[in-house]
Amino acid sequence: MSVRAAVVGLGWAGRELWLPLLREHADFEVVAFVDSDPAARAAFGEGTDVPVHSTVDALTAQAVDLAVVAVPNHLHTVVAATLLANGISVFLEKPVCLTSDQVDTLAAAESGGGMLMAGSAARHRGDVRALAQIMPDLGDIRHVDLAWVRARGVPQAGGWYTQRDKAGGGVLVDLGWHLLDALAFLLGQVRFPQVIGVTSDDFVNDSAWRAAWRQDQPSGAGADVEDTARGFLVRDDGISVSLQASWASHEARDLSLIRVEGSSGTAELRCTFGFSPNRQPEPVLTLTREGTNTRLAVPTEPIGCEYRRQLDGLAGMLAAPDNRGKAIADARAIVRIIESFYASARSVRGQHAVRAFQ
Repeated sequence: MSVRAAVVGLGWAGRELWLPLLREHADFEVVAFVDSDPAARAAFGEGTDVPVHSTVDALTAQAVDLAVVAVPNHLHTVVAATLLANGISVFLEKPVCLTSDQVDTLAAAESGGGMLMAGSAARHRGDVRALAQIMPDLGDIRHVDLAWVRARGVPQAGGWYTQRDKAGGGVLVDLGWHLLDALAFLLGQVRFPQVIGVTSDDFVNDSAWRAAWRQDQPSGAGADVEDTARGFLVRDDGISVSLQASWASHEARDLSLIRVEGSSGTAELRCTFGFSPNRQPEPVLTLTREGTNTRLAVPTEPIGCEYRRQLDGLAGMLAAPDNRGKAIADARAIVRIIESFYASARSVRGQHAVRAFQ
């Protein structure tokens, strides 16, 4: 029996990514659309017999099994909590939420209603899974380098992606969430008692660094978020982590990097996450041991297959009650890291401001 799915949010992600994937997947039947924008509803409703609603209140657990939520970040919690409380399970794109208080809100809604499941694309990539398979060969893990650095990839300045009150932050929330989720997939989710971070905004308000391949809608306002975040983190188990996320840089191509150093060897994956056409030529996974570099095989996959792969196990997750609470726990861990990172960055900026007036 197919899972009856509603798509909530008819922007790029809902319209161009999740809707086609749901329609072509045998496990799902799309039974409703929701968008608060009248123009979006009117344009999308033409030529379809699937109902288009203005709010999620129109959806019921009797008619909908799962809502795939692809709305701007600041709406994630209120939309998902409403659906969960009404007994409708939710698949929510990252970032699941923006603050620890919002995690608590979602946990309360899930406790008496539907199940929350979170999008986590990177861990579904074949090259990341290949890296995971050789982790036991590395011995005791000591350090991990994480990076997602775009050459020119800033979202349209003035769009909601670059407004702190709507996005919750800049590149750390956008790309950094993927990196932290990949780390949890590889090493497990633990607390980070030490988080030091700095941010910068050299590119975000300069149109020359905008991603030409994105279709963001500008609002006319300037950006007030960071385009680059650099940090050093230490896990409860003593493993150190270096993190860099950048919407723009002086690199020639977009690069995603995971480098894992262990007592018995080092593994490095170089690839490009996401949909950018300015990609690394191919994923490269290398194992280094005692001065010898060995290139390991990784699967050749089409761009974006990690998003389709998330749907493959979704119906099974819905049917397994043990999955309840897992997305909440994972989101809480990542939100804590991001909150600590931004707190560290604010403290550094504050010290610079004090010194500037001395």
